[in-house]
Amino acid sequence: MALADADRIAAARAYVDALVSHDASAVRVTSDCTRIELGVTTGRNGDHIIRSLERGPQFRLIHHISDFAATVIGHTVQTTYYVHVHPKPLGLAARVVESFEVDDAGAITAIVARFSMPRRKA
Repeated sequence: MALADADRIAAARAYVDALVSHDASAVRVTSDCTRIELGVTTGRNGDHIIRSLERGPQFRLIHHISDFAATVIGHTVQTTYYVHVHPKPLGLAARVVESFEVDDAGAITAIVARFSMPRRKA
């Protein structure tokens, strides 16, 4: 039975939420899941991705997510959102476009991310 679109979006949203909380307990990834960021592999397997979400210094700069939107085409969840980064008083945010391949069991099998440089966001 195919997974509902809402469940695929929930899988992607759990990952995005973990960027802020650093708690990946709700994130489901397959053992062979990879993450590609701006053309570079930044997650080589599921365990590495989970460890990065929970302890990766690259995500410690993120303090808030806004304007999350998602659409589903087949097994792919296309998301756009802003990551707001420290220091908070500067009001910097970067637009992120990220796609998640989600299998019929609700686990993420691949992630591809692109983002802009942080800029002041009103």
